[in-house]
Amino acid sequence: MSDQQKDTLGKFRETLHKISSYNEALGVLYWDLRTGAPRKGMDTRSEAIGALSGDMFKLSTSPELGEWLSRLEENDVYGSLSEIDRKLVDETRKEYDRSVKIPPKLYEEYVVLASQSESKWEEAKAENDYAGFQPYLEKVIQYTNQFIDLWGAKETRYDTLLDQYEPGMTVKELDGVFGGLRSELVALSAKIAASPHQPDTSFLRQKYDKAAQKDFSLYILKQMGYDFDAGRLDESAHPFATGLNPGDVRITTRYLEDDVTSALFGTIHEGGHALYEQNISRSLVGTPLCTGTSMGIHESQSRFWENVIGRSRPFWNRYFGELQARFPGQLDVSVDGFYRGNNTVAPSLIRIEADELTYNLHIIIRYEMEKLIFNEGAKAAELPELWNAKYKEYLGVEPDSYADGVMQDVHWSGGAFGYFPSYSLGNMYAAQFAVAMEREMPEMWTKVGAGELHPIKDWLTERIYQYGKLRTPSELIKNVTGESLNPQYLVQYLTKKYTDIYKL
Repeated sequence: MSDQQKDTLGKFRETLHKISSYNEALGVLYWDLRTGAPRKGMDTRSEAIGALSGDMFKLSTSPELGEWLSRLEENDVYGSLSEIDRKLVDETRKEYDRSVKIPPKLYEEYVVLASQSESKWEEAKAENDYAGFQPYLEKVIQYTNQFIDLWGAKETRYDTLLDQYEPGMTVKELDGVFGGLRSELVALSAKIAASPHQPDTSFLRQKYDKAAQKDFSLYILKQMGYDFDAGRLDESAHPFATGLNPGDVRITTRYLEDDVTSALFGTIHEGGHALYEQNISRSLVGTPLCTGTSMGIHESQSRFWENVIGRSRPFWNRYFGELQARFPGQLDVSVDGFYRGNNTVAPSLIRIEADELTYNLHIIIRYEMEKLIFNEGAKAAELPELWNAKYKEYLGVEPDSYADGVMQDVHWSGGAFGYFPSYSLGNMYAAQFAVAMEREMPEMWTKVGAGELHPIKDWLTERIYQYGKLRTPSELIKNVTGESLNPQYLVQYLTKKYTDIYKL
């Protein structure tokens, strides 16, 4: 590589590092906004976020960056680059070509709107005020449609949004996957409902001390291998994880006094996201590769830790006694009773509190809603009625409030359309990864039953976490499991688990 080419690579790398620094600063501002920033300062904070985002956007779409990309893509230069630098060029080119189509002023306006909309959602949800939130949602949808027009719609308009979260995923493929999954899960759900062996859940309906819940959540995070020198646990209206860099990955949860496990499973879920981010190779820090390869793979890690590990019988054989000790006199039930009581299947209104089986129906509802919005032109004013009708059709329940219905999730307020399918894809990836882990680590469940969770984290770090975005989702699943995504692993996992619990 010539000196001139090295200079180009240096400038390219330096710009990407600067963009990464902007992202980290913005991440801190967003985290603060969602975890207790004074409400009176939210509009000004949103403007500050918009201004910084605008500057970062201009940097990421600058003519200089485009020129450096073109030079680095020349055959004689590209071939001499390291694996990391080639991937950086490929990823930056993809994002550059998308972003350069958006006028900077329009992007800055959108960022301000999205920040204000998320704050309004939090307030409106607490007050069950969809009418107050609707104008913000209408604008977010309007801007998203403008972006699709500028980017150029793929086979469908919604395909354009899906590709942002799960590269290469399409409506055609998801319709096939979700259609088959829905029919199998509905049939399994019917068998479960008809079983005479329904678990007792009465012990869950008590008041559980919030401080004790937090103490146990912190303990389990440490057991998982979450590094508190590189993160922290806070509260928010909707649990989330923020990876600023591998040395600063923050998570939040939400405590419910009448549910001893809601915050715990939420914490384990976000902890799964955090373990991914904390264990990305330090060689990728300061680059756009220092994050998960897709939201489906990211969700596979949160769902793996929450469900495959956290809701397993070996896990509670080890940890139930310690949970009991934190709530003396309240959990007067056997470990088997606790395990079965926390793995019931029943239609519910709230996605984040749904069981593993019906959870996927919650996602399919949102997927179909988003298709209606962007492929069929459904309006914000129509969404509550559409939402309620789908819940009644798919789950047999109907919300009696906006807060428990169309306003329960934060995603749409911030413009994260196309994200929801990642959750079910994550369930599928997680089940497939679990089979590969059991095959390579025959003592896996013995270790979980002994509270030895670090080998689980180490296996995931070696095969998934360390690579960040260096490998595509399809490359990763193939390398780890030996085959492409196969939804049948999830069906087999759920069938085996619930056949045991409900004695089918």
